[in-house]
Amino acid sequence: MRLGVLDVGSNTVHLLVVDAHPGAHPLAAHSTRRLLRLAEHLTPDGAIDDSGVGALTDAVSAAAAAAEDAGVEELLAFATSAVREAANGEAVLDHVEARTGVRLQVLPGTAEADLTFLAVRRWFGWSAGRLLVLDIGGGSLEIAAGLDEAPDVSFSLPLGAGRLTRDRLAGDPPAAGDVRDVRRYVRQQIASRVRDVTRAGVPDRVVVTSKTFRSLARLAGAAPAEEGPVVRRVLRREDLSAWVPRLAGMTCKQRADLPGVSVERAPQLLAGALVAEAAFELLGVEEALVGPWALREGIILRRLDAITAQGAN
Repeated sequence: MRLGVLDVGSNTVHLLVVDAHPGAHPLAAHSTRRLLRLAEHLTPDGAIDDSGVGALTDAVSAAAAAAEDAGVEELLAFATSAVREAANGEAVLDHVEARTGVRLQVLPGTAEADLTFLAVRRWFGWSAGRLLVLDIGGGSLEIAAGLDEAPDVSFSLPLGAGRLTRDRLAGDPPAAGDVRDVRRYVRQQIASRVRDVTRAGVPDRVVVTSKTFRSLARLAGAAPAEEGPVVRRVLRREDLSAWVPRLAGMTCKQRADLPGVSVERAPQLLAGALVAEAAFELLGVEEALVGPWALREGIILRRLDAITAQGAN
């Protein structure tokens, strides 16, 4: 069957269309992405402003039309931290549904971590052993660890690259004092949950997902995206530590000129690097594999599991 996954994140609205069948590898058939930066449309009281609601509605409407044109049988539409944390989030969901017919399901942070972990487990298989999975989004950092398809521990921290850039790293490039403050804040947040991760046991393999980690790995010499998802890509702590001060001294334009860094992602790459470096150091990670599957694939896999279970009854 042809499934569509509509992902409303802090930065983008992304439609992924796949041909998916229980027991088979989901094959991507179509993908569209619209830059939204929803988190930049927040009012002082934490609500999404009228401009943001209008932009979101237009983006969802366009994605729904694209899904219909692509022959999608079922559209799985969800929203993450930007809508989840908005003071008027429920009203925004109602407005979007009334105008587009699409009801966005809001995922809790732990669900994001769980579904990403499921996708990573399915990609790397049981031979990967105990996994530690890290994902840096626009609004949050998800961490999950465990031996099975459901992690033993999973949680979300407000350490998204977009959020930190918007709230704490003004300037182009940002002031050295601001960078130090963000570094301290990030480390305090992660350190408060290190014990939870260590309780899950020593990981046999660490996997990182998300555009931020892929960009950082590309800077460190990993293969470009054009070489496909099967190519082995590694991100090492020593490379992260070498790049952080370099990124801190660059303007957004200079970062955008780096390999694997888009104009849209360049402003928040420093914040992402600070989060990645802190997570690696505090969790004792020397190197991690870059996984091609993450939240969207996890949602597809969970839906296919449900279809399989229904067929068995």
